[in-house]
Amino acid sequence: MQKQKVFNIRRLSNVMEVNDSSVFDKMAISGHQNLFFCQDKAVQLQAIVAIHDTTLGPAIGGVRMLPYESLTDAVDDALRLSEAITYKASLAGLNLGGGSAIIIGNHRTEKTEVLMRRFGKFIEGLNGNFIASTDIGTTQKDLEYMLSETDYVAGLPASLNGGGDTTIFAARGVFYGIKAAVKELYGDDGLAGRKIAVQGVGGVGEQLVAMLRAENARVYVSDMTEERKMKIAAKYKAEPITYSTSFELDADVYAPCALGGTVNPETVPRMRCRIIAGSANNQLKEEGETNRLLKERDILYTPDFLINAGALISCYSELEGYGNERTEALIKNIYNATRHVIQKSIEDDITTHEAAKQLAEKRIFDIKKIK
Repeated sequence: MQKQKVFNIRRLSNVMEVNDSSVFDKMAISGHQNLFFCQDKAVQLQAIVAIHDTTLGPAIGGVRMLPYESLTDAVDDALRLSEAITYKASLAGLNLGGGSAIIIGNHRTEKTEVLMRRFGKFIEGLNGNFIASTDIGTTQKDLEYMLSETDYVAGLPASLNGGGDTTIFAARGVFYGIKAAVKELYGDDGLAGRKIAVQGVGGVGEQLVAMLRAENARVYVSDMTEERKMKIAAKYKAEPITYSTSFELDADVYAPCALGGTVNPETVPRMRCRIIAGSANNQLKEEGETNRLLKERDILYTPDFLINAGALISCYSELEGYGNERTEALIKNIYNATRHVIQKSIEDDITTHEAAKQLAEKRIFDIKKIK
């Protein structure tokens, strides 16, 4: 296929601006390798692909479509998400690097087949350095459109020889992460009678609720959509609670499975949970201060990039041609990986967030020796 041009930042809409030097500074601080921009006015496409690190393998990441208020916000999101994928893949033992894609626009009103196919052509032009999957605002149907223009997609439906719905794999990883944290605090990983507050019961959140209730955990559910919350509460015999204050529940586990940033210097002092373990990306806001407060309050945080790797593992299995048994084994290893991170944080007297990053970076550093 014909390779597509990578457009300069200044070729984007005049409404959106970003300071060139600040972008390079941010990339240098986080160790990003590439940041690509694409614009095609004919189909109203404005897109960004960030590639953080490809030491372990080609970068993979979700395609997120949201109407960002500024280009700077979109770039920051791409950089943050791609860095997290690097750590996620490394901790999960996968031969993949970290990437992320952003399409600027309203996925409910502006997304079309031609837009997604044009974005697929852009991905094809990156020559296999980036593999696209789904994220907020995109679906498996969008991957099908992209597949018309590029083979560099993962997370396809089973009808196209893909791994199928990734939400169950994502939830299973979080489930194992919760059990590992419970084991650390209480001596056994049984969840019967444990109080667990799940904030956000979309695809992943609902699957997690089902798994927790199957183990007779006492589950409390909240969601930004009241109708959704009540439906899931009734379906699984869970207890509905208020979304905006769900982190205040006196519970064994607070599981954020919706938006990121709910664990921050304002919310931590109001938390009464013993463990934080959920599927949401970028759960910590103002990481340094938040980690300090969590440590002070003796709240065990299981890093999101450690335990929400199930969907990524599913995509990796799809790319490698693994069967269900191998996929399940890789996801179940999240339990052991979580215990390893917790033990390292105790032995080194550091936060679990720092311990997870150090372990991820060590694997990358070691693999660089044979590259």
